[in-house]
Amino acid sequence: MRLQDNLAKILIPSDRLQARIYELGAQLSQDYGDTRPLLVCVLKGGVMFLSDLSRTLSIPHELDFMAISSYGGKRVESSGVVRILMDLNTNIEQRHVLIVEDIIDTGRTLYYIRETFQARNPASVKICALLNKPERREVEIPLDYVGFDIPNEFVVGYGLDFDELYRNLPYIGVLKPEMYS
Repeated sequence: MRLQDNLAKILIPSDRLQARIYELGAQLSQDYGDTRPLLVCVLKGGVMFLSDLSRTLSIPHELDFMAISSYGGKRVESSGVVRILMDLNTNIEQRHVLIVEDIIDTGRTLYYIRETFQARNPASVKICALLNKPERREVEIPLDYVGFDIPNEFVVGYGLDFDELYRNLPYIGVLKPEMYS
C-alpha cells in the first residue's frame, strides 16, 4: 500500500509549497536585516518547513529545537494539555526569536510556547506558521508570517503526520476520514 492512496486529495502541491516558502524567506530576510534571529523549530512536524525555510534566508541566523506534545498516539484532536518534551539549548535573553511551526490549529500550543518564551526576556518573539486553520482557533495568538490559510480538514505530509506516518510526502494532503475515524 502506498501512503498517497489514503489521501482524499492533495491540498497544496509541492511546487506551490516551495514557492511560498521562498517568499516567506525573502520577507524574513528583509524584516530581520542584521539581527541574527534564532529560529526555533517545533518538532517533529516543523522540521521539513524549517529546513527549507532556513535555506531561503539570505541573513545569518541560528537554529534550535523544541519538542512539545498535545496530541499523542492516533489522536486527531489536541488533548488541550501542553507538555514540553525537549526544551531549547539556547539562552534567548535579548535574542530575536522566530518560532517556526508546521500548523496552527486551536492556538493552545503556540500560546503556551510564546508565553514561556516571553518569560525568558527575549528582544522579540514572532511566529511563522506554514499552515493556519483559523476555523479551529480557541486561543487568539498573533501570527506574524503565514504560508497558507487552510480549511478545517485533517492534513498530512511535509512534516505533518498521523500516527507518525505521512511526514515524508512532499506536499500537503487531506487524509481520508476512514483512515482516522
